[in-house]
Amino acid sequence: MHAPRHQEKSRPAVVYLDNNATTCVAPEVFEAMVPFLTEYYGNPSSAYSFGKLVEGHLAEAREKVAALLGATAKEIIFTSCGTESDNMAIWSALQTTGKRHIVTTQVEHSAIMNQTDLLERMGFGVTRLPVAADGTLSLADVENAIRDDTAIVSIMWANNETGVLFPVEEIATLVKKKRLASCDPKKGPFFHTDAVQTPGKIDLRHVASSDIDFLSISGHKLHAPKGVGVLYAKKRTKVVPYVVGGGQERGKRGGTENVASIVGLGRAAELALEKLSDEQTRVRAMRDLFEEALLARLPHIYINGKRDQRLPNTTNIAFDFVEAEAILLKLDLNGICASSGSACTTGSLDPSHVLSAMGLTPARARSCVRFSFSHYNTEADIEFALKVIPPMIEGLRAMSPLNADHPDNFAYDVEAAREKEEKLMAETMAAINE
Repeated sequence: MHAPRHQEKSRPAVVYLDNNATTCVAPEVFEAMVPFLTEYYGNPSSAYSFGKLVEGHLAEAREKVAALLGATAKEIIFTSCGTESDNMAIWSALQTTGKRHIVTTQVEHSAIMNQTDLLERMGFGVTRLPVAADGTLSLADVENAIRDDTAIVSIMWANNETGVLFPVEEIATLVKKKRLASCDPKKGPFFHTDAVQTPGKIDLRHVASSDIDFLSISGHKLHAPKGVGVLYAKKRTKVVPYVVGGGQERGKRGGTENVASIVGLGRAAELALEKLSDEQTRVRAMRDLFEEALLARLPHIYINGKRDQRLPNTTNIAFDFVEAEAILLKLDLNGICASSGSACTTGSLDPSHVLSAMGLTPARARSCVRFSFSHYNTEADIEFALKVIPPMIEGLRAMSPLNADHPDNFAYDVEAAREKEEKLMAETMAAINE
């Protein structure tokens, strides 16, 4: 079944290649939700049978989400989104340990970046670990960053811009060893991972048997609706509410549960497991074909991130001598949806903080476009994109003052500009690798 496609008279059907930003609601998910918007609308906290009936469906959805992680239902806390789940994990660790230091990376999602920025302004200590040129993270750097006053280590499982995977299970074990070796293991440090990009793309059913203490999920990244998320909190890990209100979610998160969306998330979790093989084979093959075709047809393009250590659906490509903004506008005119980074930072004039941390110069970082696929994409989508993109890039380069054939180059030293850019890139990479 294909993803829903918006059609207007003046434009082609949408080819949606931005699934790391959000996903369509699966038809099966929508179907599961409808009764709880129209017929079973009772409050699950109510004492009467109409409310208890809804509570039963809420419990069933919790079991389905738990199965996605190999966890128990009691380890699942429903929230409004991945951002709330991230914020809740860090807040809880700071409150339960009384410590004032956080370890994270320079390439986290804005949900973590902005929260730690705020906490730093409030006087908390934050260590932001660097990444290598291929976007990977050093375990030694993580270990060396943990201090006696570290409350939590928060490192994403998969980067939302490049798809690069971090060894979070090994990091979680490292953090646990540090905790057990401390004077008071109840005082941390704990480990949290923002796993928003991973469900349905990699197998998470071993999470509960790992040393991960907290894990965040967002419904709209796995074909459930927007406005629902999950915080997994490992059994016997103390949780302090971030949203304070009634006694919902066993006293761990206030606010009447978004039942329809939670039921939808439960169904989406089932589908994520069913589609896992497709994501890791057919979708990966489509992504690889897309990359190889572009590399063969266009010079001066580069794949960002360690290619054998990525999500199967994600590619981030630098198109040298062209601004990503121009590429995205041209793609949109052809009905193709992609992005230049996280949807949560779209509109910023600054180059991607992820690509900058990997050592890309501002000029190259501003030339990068992320394409992210899903099991709803077809070979026809890829063929259409490959028909559109190469001539489009060639046309944009023909207008670029950095293109050797541009008519205005008599007033512009193209070779010197290119040499300066490459020199700056080499110096940046050398500094990172020292």
